[in-house]
Amino acid sequence: MVITALHDVLALCWALCWWAGYTFYADSSTRRRKSISAVMAHNRHRWMEQMRKRNLRMIDTSIASNLITGISFFSSTTILVLVGLGALLGYSKEGIELVATLPYAAASTPLLWNGKVVFLMLIFIYAFFKFTWAFRLSNYCSILIGATPETSDEKGPNIAAQAARMSMMSAHNFNRGIRAYFFALSALAWFYHPIAFMIGSSWVIVILYNREFRSHALHIMTGR
Repeated sequence: MVITALHDVLALCWALCWWAGYTFYADSSTRRRKSISAVMAHNRHRWMEQMRKRNLRMIDTSIASNLITGISFFSSTTILVLVGLGALLGYSKEGIELVATLPYAAASTPLLWNGKVVFLMLIFIYAFFKFTWAFRLSNYCSILIGATPETSDEKGPNIAAQAARMSMMSAHNFNRGIRAYFFALSALAWFYHPIAFMIGSSWVIVILYNREFRSHALHIMTGR
């Protein structure tokens, strides 16, 4: 049992290190300038520059509304997931017995099982805060779009740039919330076996890296 507990601690540290390391790599290192998020940030500035030149901004408000709808969906979905995980805490015995029927599944205790559920809940709580803040920032961006004056006004470029930065902040928080979802999915493997959790978290990093830095969508937007 002691060896099993050490495996669980090692798997948890492995996943958290991957998560923190990739977050730094994708969001704070010099490499981030070559990511799909950086390319989209440039396009958000272009969008706001075009918005500033339009007298009727129905197109821009429609785009902003679609972005808010997507963020709202994940915010409400996260609440439902948290409710389900909270209910799962009351069925630890049944959950352990179910997983034990799988071949090569690691042994578990009610305390360890509940600890894994709480860990998942913490991930989704983090995601919820990221999504709700992204939601508010998107609303602020919509207000700035409405506040942007006509082309002839000298304050127009400054307000349009503020709207672009607000949109970028919203996207940044939304991306971190989505990233939390990916790692939460890998954490589901922890209920089966710590090694499966380690493999799952590593696999998630490969997927995130490919989509952020090597995806076909990035090649299209950069003209490669």
